[in-house]
Amino acid sequence: MAHRVPQPNDRRLRMQNGANSVEVVLRWDGNFGRRRSQQFDRTQAFIDQEVIRLMVPYTPSRNNILAKAAALGTKIGSGLIVYLNPYGRYQYYGKVMVSSLTGSTYAVHGEKKVLTDRKLVYSTAKHPQAQALWFETTKKQHGDAILRGAAAIAGGRASR
Repeated sequence: MAHRVPQPNDRRLRMQNGANSVEVVLRWDGNFGRRRSQQFDRTQAFIDQEVIRLMVPYTPSRNNILAKAAALGTKIGSGLIVYLNPYGRYQYYGKVMVSSLTGSTYAVHGEKKVLTDRKLVYSTAKHPQAQALWFETTKKQHGDAILRGAAAIAGGRASR
């Protein structure tokens, strides 16, 4: 997703102090907007890729489909991580959902499920750190490193 950083306009400023006057011309590099847009896009792509990569150990998994769904559903550089799996949301928030008709965790196609206050129990066989809210855990554990990497690409300094 290409972001546009607007190209600033050149400015001419004239200051008068009695009989004395000074004229200042501020000229922007003609490639400033294009370069900054490209830099922004590279930085956002880095953030998206790192978040997806670093979330994997915290993402519940039996067969890695949920972790792969983030990579497949996300347009790198968009700033939005998208899971293709319909169950991804309920896995993320970590609460059991049951059939509104039977109370069973199984429901037929089209049947509405309702949220309970029971927590999901995640298998830790493939990912020992699997848990709900894995993005929040990733931010807490790796946020500073992602920020430093993004700042290096953007040509700035990381600060919180």
